[in-house]
Amino acid sequence: QVQLVESGGGLVQAGGSLRLSCAAAGRSFRFDAMGWFRQAPGKEREFVGVISSSGRSTYFADSVKGRFTISRDNAKGAVYLQMNSLKREDTAVYYCAAAGTLELVREGRNSWWGQGTQVTVSS
Repeated sequence: QVQLVESGGGLVQAGGSLRLSCAAAGRSFRFDAMGWFRQAPGKEREFVGVISSSGRSTYFADSVKGRFTISRDNAKGAVYLQMNSLKREDTAVYYCAAAGTLELVREGRNSWWGQGTQVTVSS
């Protein structure tokens, strides 16, 4: 069974940091772009960032640019979202996703999705 499993969410104070992890199982994603999305209560799911299969290219939503970074370890089948300078508006369920190209990920046309991990930022 192909799975993407997120971990690392939790409660953090504004200005703090969290690192989310996404572990792949059942299939190698080393040739896929992988990304992160989030969904806040009452809002639609939105794109956060994406990393190319090689790890050389990353793109981020304007709302997180300069604060969040994405990295991946293809040997471990994992992708990470480092979140710094967190704000209350970053509170959401964060989802890991994968697709064949950066563009597919950015457009939300992902073939695989994780189950999500909750991030709550308190003031």
